[in-house]
Amino acid sequence: MSNNTTTDEEVARAAYLLDAQNKAVQLFQEIERDLIRPGISEKTLSDEIHQLGAKRHNIRTHWHKRVIRSGPNTLRPFAENPPDRIIEPDDILYVDLGPVFEAWEADFGRTFVLGDDPKKKQLRDALEPVFNTVKAHFREHPDLTGEGLYEVACQVANQYGFRFGAQLAGHLIGSFPHERIPNDKITLYISKGNKTKISSPGPDGHKRHWILEIHLRDQEETMGAFYEQLLTVD
Repeated sequence: MSNNTTTDEEVARAAYLLDAQNKAVQLFQEIERDLIRPGISEKTLSDEIHQLGAKRHNIRTHWHKRVIRSGPNTLRPFAENPPDRIIEPDDILYVDLGPVFEAWEADFGRTFVLGDDPKKKQLRDALEPVFNTVKAHFREHPDLTGEGLYEVACQVANQYGFRFGAQLAGHLIGSFPHERIPNDKITLYISKGNKTKISSPGPDGHKRHWILEIHLRDQEETMGAFYEQLLTVD
């Protein structure tokens, strides 16, 4: 009976995480359609996203800071807070949000291109194929460690003609987000130094769920792009 209960709980947790992500997809569609435009600052866009989420989706909190990066700011790490910047007519920009829908977290990121610059579009368009290739590799090799999958992400980025642009390629998602456990900067991440298998259960014996992040940069290091969503739930 306990095994069945555990199975039911696992199925429910995965379903809640996927539902939260599906809601984030809808939110991002509205952001792209209604909010992203040149001539406004990153902060203004962030404030408008906050208002849209609250009014249309009843989002009351985000479990990590809202990240809007455009132009050269796309090269800056998540932890930094670069100076506010006006979005230009021919810009590349990305949005990284952690909206909480009811009690469940989403972590979702997408890149957008304003204008017709082919290099920016090429970078943006490589994100999803790189994500899918890395995710497929993980499914074929479920015993990969966090470090191992990070190395795969770097290799795949290179195969597509780009550089991997961050020190991590993902993190845990669920009831204990990485932002709230500041003392552990390795085992909660898909990064160098994490020798733990991604498929290893948590301390409570439950399956752990992960977000996969793809950070790409062009070879000249002039711009970056970002894409993230669930790794362990379809």
